[in-house]
Amino acid sequence: MTWKIQNSSFGARKYWRTKIPSAPGYKRDYKQEMKTATSRGENTDRAARNKARAHAMKAGKVKKGDGKEIDHKVPLRSGGSTKDSNTRVRSASANRADNGHKPKGK
Repeated sequence: MTWKIQNSSFGARKYWRTKIPSAPGYKRDYKQEMKTATSRGENTDRAARNKARAHAMKAGKVKKGDGKEIDHKVPLRSGGSTKDSNTRVRSASANRADNGHKPKGK
């Protein structure tokens, strides 16, 4: 670890510059990482989410960088479909606030 000086509007500051240790000549095995992630069930619905977003963009419902997200009324992880009847456009904050859970009592 080494000290590095950073100049900012608040004056010069020192901070530690760290490097993640790794063995010399180490190379990541991306194929194995993907196999592990798939076996854990990570990112399995990414293609379906991307497809729903592309379909909504083509229909003119959303635009790139507009802060809107495509919400699946019945989440993909719960067996929901990618059909138009199961998708809706919501703001990013609203979509992430409920995290795919329905309020109790409704």
